[in-house]
This record gives sequence, C-alpha cells and structure tokens, in this order.
Amino acid sequence: MLAKNFKKSLLAVNIGLVMSAGFTGAAYAADETKVQEDVEVIEVRGIRRSLEASMNTKRFADSVVDAVSAEDIGKFPDGDVGEALGRISGVAVNRQFGQGQQVSIRGASSQLTRTLLNGQTVASTGWYDQQSIDRSFNYTLLPPELVGEIQVYKSSQADVVEGGVGGTVIVNTRKPLDLDAGTTFLSAKADYGTISEETDPQVSGLFSWKNDEETFGLLGSVSWAETNYQRNGIESLIGWGDIVPTTFQQERERTALNATFQYRPTENLELGLNIMSLELDANNANTSNFVMFPDDKEAACEQTNASGTCTFYRRTGEGANPGWTQTWARIASMSSDTADFSLKYEGENFTLKGRFGTTESEGGTDLTANYGNFIGVPSDYAGTYDATGEVIKIDINNKYFEASDFAGPLSPAGWALKKQPNTDEETYAQLDLSFPVDFGAITAIKTGFRWADHEVKQETYSTTLVDTLPSGDGETYYSGTMSSGAGFTLPKPDFDKMVADARAAIASFDNDSAVYRSGYGTIEEENFAVYAMAEFSAESIRGNFGLRYISTDAESDYYGFANGEYESSLSTDKASYNDVLPSINIAFDLAEDVILRTSAAQVIARPNYTDMFSASSFAGYADGTANNEVLTKGNVGLNPFKATQADLGIEWYFDGDGMVSATYFFKDITSFVTSSQILNQQIGVVDPDTQGDNWTLSTKLNASGGQIEGIELQIQDGFDSGFGYSANYTFVDAPSEAENYPDMIPLFSDSSKHTVNLVGYYETDTYSARLAYNWRSEYMIRELPGFYGNREHQSYGTLDFSANYSVTDNIDVTFEAVNLTEEDSVQIGVAPSDAEVVPELRNGYPAWSFEGEARYKLGVSLRF
Repeated sequence: MLAKNFKKSLLAVNIGLVMSAGFTGAAYAADETKVQEDVEVIEVRGIRRSLEASMNTKRFADSVVDAVSAEDIGKFPDGDVGEALGRISGVAVNRQFGQGQQVSIRGASSQLTRTLLNGQTVASTGWYDQQSIDRSFNYTLLPPELVGEIQVYKSSQADVVEGGVGGTVIVNTRKPLDLDAGTTFLSAKADYGTISEETDPQVSGLFSWKNDEETFGLLGSVSWAETNYQRNGIESLIGWGDIVPTTFQQERERTALNATFQYRPTENLELGLNIMSLELDANNANTSNFVMFPDDKEAACEQTNASGTCTFYRRTGEGANPGWTQTWARIASMSSDTADFSLKYEGENFTLKGRFGTTESEGGTDLTANYGNFIGVPSDYAGTYDATGEVIKIDINNKYFEASDFAGPLSPAGWALKKQPNTDEETYAQLDLSFPVDFGAITAIKTGFRWADHEVKQETYSTTLVDTLPSGDGETYYSGTMSSGAGFTLPKPDFDKMVADARAAIASFDNDSAVYRSGYGTIEEENFAVYAMAEFSAESIRGNFGLRYISTDAESDYYGFANGEYESSLSTDKASYNDVLPSINIAFDLAEDVILRTSAAQVIARPNYTDMFSASSFAGYADGTANNEVLTKGNVGLNPFKATQADLGIEWYFDGDGMVSATYFFKDITSFVTSSQILNQQIGVVDPDTQGDNWTLSTKLNASGGQIEGIELQIQDGFDSGFGYSANYTFVDAPSEAENYPDMIPLFSDSSKHTVNLVGYYETDTYSARLAYNWRSEYMIRELPGFYGNREHQSYGTLDFSANYSVTDNIDVTFEAVNLTEEDSVQIGVAPSDAEVVPELRNGYPAWSFEGEARYKLGVSLRF
C-alpha cells in the first residue's frame, strides 16, 4: 500500500513541480511512473518553489542526493555557483580570491570532489602560477545563469562516473525541448566592491526555440562579466622581510557561451549536441611592501614564540634599510571548451543511451614580470610590529608611500620573466543499456561502459633578454595610490606599462634550458570502466545495487635530474591499477511521508596531476626571495585515494515544501596520497639569491588516510504567509595520521568540524527578500610545496542578502549583497616546532590575513 501511495505522490509532485527548465530529478521509484505527455506543464518560479524542487530531487532519488535548483530562467539562488553549493548540508566552500572556487563534501578535501557537466568530465586549469594542477573544478568559470540544477551525489552508485571520495557534483544545463518556444531571458547588472571601489558590468541572455511538432529545438545562452577585484592583506615571509603588507588586484573578464541542439526524428530516438565555451581573463598585479627589518634582528626582537620565531619587533629607524616594494604583474587566463554529443533510443524492451565528446582547457600565465626597489627612508618604518595575535598589527611612523618615494630606478627583473602554460584535455565515450525485468523485486538491469583518454601538460619557459633592459623611475611604472594591508597606502602599478616593458625586455622564450626542463611534465591517463547495476522496488522499499570495474593506465614524460643537472632527452614513467567498486542504496518508505535511507560503497579519487608528474621541478629558484627554494619530485605510480563509506538517514516530508532529516555518514579512507618534506638539503644547485645550496625536498607517496564520520541535520518549510526558511548543520570528525602531512596536524585537509547554513525569506507575487548566513569552523588549507604552504584558516562566516521586485510580469529589478559583514580571511601557521615547514607556518604564527570585501549588485532582467 505504501509503495502505491509513494508512486501517486511522486506523479502529483512531478506534474506540479516541473521547472521551466524541465524537471531533472533522480530516477523514479518505478519505470511505469511517468508524467503523461499531454499533461500541462506548470512553470515554477520563486524561492519557495526552488527549495521545493530541490527537496523533491532529494526525496525521490534512490541514492543520497541533494540539489540546488534555479528559481527561474537565468536566476540561480546565489550569484556564484560555488556559494550556492555551500548552502547544501555537508558541503563547505573554499573562498580564495573572493569567490567560491572549490567545494569539499563531508570533510574530504576539495580535490576529492568530482565535478561533471551533464554527467561528464569538464576540463579545468588554473590561472595562478602559485596553485597546483589538480582535478577539482574552478567554479569561477561557470556563470550561474547557465545552470538549471546542480545535483550533489553524496553516496555512490554504479552508473555514476567514479572519482569522488567526498562526493560527485553534476551540473545540469538547460535543454530547448523542455522550454516553451521563444523563451527569452536578458539581464544586466552593476557590481560594486567595497575594497576595489569599482562598479563593474555584467550581462547575460538566453533564447530557446523549438518547432511546433517539438521534434527539434535549439538553445543559445551567453554571459559576460567584468570584475575589478582587490584583496588587501598581510603576508609573512620570515626568511626575507618577515611582515609584508600586500595588495592583489585583478581584472577579471568572464565570457561563457552555450549552444544546445535537440532532435527527435521519431518517438523512440533523441539526439543532442551541447557546446559550451568558458573563458576567464585574469590579469593581475600583486604589490607587496617588504618591511626589511634591521640586520641585527635579535636586537630588535622583544618576544618569540615556542619555535623561537620573533613575534614582536621594535625598530628605531636608524642604520637599517627602508622597505622594499615590488609588484608581480601576470598576464593570466583559463578556458574550458566542451563538445558533447548524446543519443537516446527507446526500444520495445530496452533503453540505450550514449555520450561522446571532448573537453579541453588551457590556462596559466602567458607572462610573469617583477618590478621592485627600496621605498621610503628607514625612519618611516620606526615603530612596532606585533605578531602575537591572529592578525599582525603594525604601528610605525609612516604607512603612506607614493611612486616618488622609490629610492632608485625600476626595470623588469630578468630572473622573473617567464610564462607557464598548462593544458588539460579529455576525449570520452560512454554507452548505457537498461531494460526492465521481472525478477521478483528487481525491476530493471542497467549496464554500460565508459572510456576516457586524458592528457595534461605543464611547461615553464625562461627567457633570453635583450642587451639593455627598459627602465624608469617610480612614476614610469606606478600611477596614483591604492589601499593595502595593515592600513598602508602603496603606489598603484601601471599594469599595461609593466607588461609592455616586460615584453620589450624579452628577446625570446627558451625551451632548452634547466628552467624549461624543470617545469616540463606530461601525463596521459587512459581510464576504462564497466558496470552492472540492478534497480529494485517492492512494497515500501526501493533502491539499487551494483559493481563498477575501473582500470587506469598512466604515463608521464619528464626530463630526468641527477648530479645537479637535467638530462637533455625525455624519460617516461608508466603505471597502472584496477579495482572493483561495489555500491548499494536502499530507501525504506516507512510511511507515505517518512523515508529511512541507507547506502554503502567503495569509492576512489585519482591522484592530483601535480602529484603524478614524474619531473623534478624547481620552485623558488632565483625569484628574489631567499630560503624558499623547493625541489619537488612527483610519482605517476601513485595509487588512488580509496574509501569505504556508508550512510544512514531518516527523512520526514511533513508538508509539500517542508522536510526535516538527519543523516549519519562514515568514510574509511584506506589509501591516501600525501607529501613528504625535508628542509635544508643539498642537491648540487646554487641559488644566486643566497649563493647557497640549501633546498627543501618534497616527494609524493601513498599512506593510510584515516576515518571521517559525521552527522547532517536539515530542515526547511514554507508558509502561506510568504515566509519560509531553510537550515542545516553538519558535524564532521575527520582525524588523519599526523605523519601524513609535513605540518604534522592530524586532520584531513579542508575539513571543518562544524558547518552551519541559515536561510530565511519572504516572498509574494510581486517581490521577495532572502537573507542567508553560512559559517564554517577552522580548517586546514594545504598547498605545500607551493608558496602559501599548509596553514589553518580560522572560522569564517558570511551574511548575504538578495531581493527581487517584479515591475511587470516580464521585468524584474534585483539586488544582491554578498559578505555584508566584510568577514576577513585569517590564516595561521599551526604546525608544531619540529614540523618540516617554514617558521611562519608553526606555533600559531599569523601567516596570512586578508581583509573581507562586501559586494553589491543591482540589476534588471527581462524574461518572456
């Protein structure tokens, strides 16, 4: 009886809740439960209906799935896809550079989250030369206007592409045959940042058409945004200059194009083609003022921490260097282009689906340049430098500097001129065959395979210089002033002039040098998977179980390094592995509105590409900063991360848009990839900055991971008065062996013990308002052997507000405010004294801190 009631409820919900983009929820309880083609589709708009659609994706899934649904065409709940995902229980967002770039799920690192576009890989590289090449997707590439729904699979099932130990995020775009013919959306916004004090434009549009017979449709959408981002902070470099007020400025230009075609020549056959192009120009200038402490630092130091690092300096302003101001100017970008062909054929007793496509990404820096010289006089810097708290306090005579304060001429530093392009490409093919059966409770069998060939390449080009480098005084390369960290005002770099003179200083780029061979590496990875899965449904029970077999062959080309020199010819390392991944998902319908849900599976996540490069690569060599020289050796033979996981949850759907749930989850990570780091080693290479052979050696290896367990609590409801709310809380206990990390902190990366989301809204037919708060407790960010290293990010909470007013049935005015409280990003070095990390990452030293920025958007949209 309960199963019949469940099917009736499901049919009613799907008729009433089909989004204007089409309902993209998970599988029905049984194949015979289908919405009839002649049933009128009701368009759903607004906050309440968006939450209701997301709730029903969760309710009727066989697996543990949560979702975020668009409130309307072109209107996602948040102006940033990463931030929207952060509203889901168990999901935490990494907000580096002011946006939700990456997400972690249930206490696992963001690098263990698998992101798929319409169920398939989407290639992604980074734009920043200080960040590793990993498998995570950078959500800053993806405009929310292009998205219809995002599903987060927290449990695994055999027909979902492997690769997510934390979970799998599936981004679903819209399809033309799901929309009314002539559907049109246009939007324009103005975006203001409180630190940059710039107002930036954003525009987007969508048009969808289909013929009267609804056999052919096409959809085109575009989004363009320009953002002037500024991040003010304080960075710590004990080896040289110690305390460094910084200003990071970036001109972002994001362009996204999406074209989708659908063709149904018969009732049984459907063909589709989805083309997406994402581009982000991310040119940036990072200006720092190294305070240049006196040569006799011991005399200036009045207090130290447990590892002997000075935490309180007092300068007299006599007999010492002034500060040193320098700017790194980078031409940076990344792009992602995907072409995906799909087919679906409904036979008399089977369904065949296929996807074939390619996805390619290019990114990195096209040019890196550095300009710097002493600035001011020693007496400007007289005062105190207090690093005893979480944020460094600087109290000195003068914090205001202009271009005229440079003590000498500037020119592009020859050692810094380089370019570092990266590429990421995958070609894939997938076929899925499903057919109904009558084997007792088993209602359907599904099987299929997926093949993918993935290639990654990284390069670093050094330069041959012209005989005479361009040069000039401060006014040549800086114009005006800008705010900086710790209350400083610094000269504002003229980015175009710096880049132009950097190009003029380069005679040619060199691909036959130690620098090039150090930075060169390739990975070719061929993955094959085949699976079989059974779906079952009986009185008060439904779900699926299956096996997925995966096989991987990988190889890496590199230049060998021995006796302080690189070989002149390429070497190749090869490795392979295979595994069988079982999974089971069961939903018990205890009552018509109560579901007991459980799952168990084995899952894997392949190692990050940076860890797999077999090259021995230099970092910090001749870069103007002493004592940060690192030699990293990767390992193509790394085994993947592997975990055995389980869930047990109870869900009560007490109203059409109200639910409460509690879920316990557990992950036993048996195979783990980590790094080993040893300081102060000689390798036969002398750094010209220090004239010393003193290196940090970093290697990659497999280790045992640890166990993650936690609890998710969710509740949401909407009322006839127009008010509604959604709230969730996640507790995660994620200990890991201290020996797994150079910092010796026994905790998984990116794991916050507590995460809280609170959303309240009021909505009428004419206007709506939404207030949302997201908070997470402290967590470890690990980027060793990269520049920023391993540190603990302190607890972080953001308060966001959005409002919508319908001027007419077709015109809306929107307002968004992000990070109203201007929450700061505070990052502390918490490693013990004996950890193999630099001093600023130990014993609670305030390693990095960045001022929070609020952003305000005012827009108008047109839809019909």
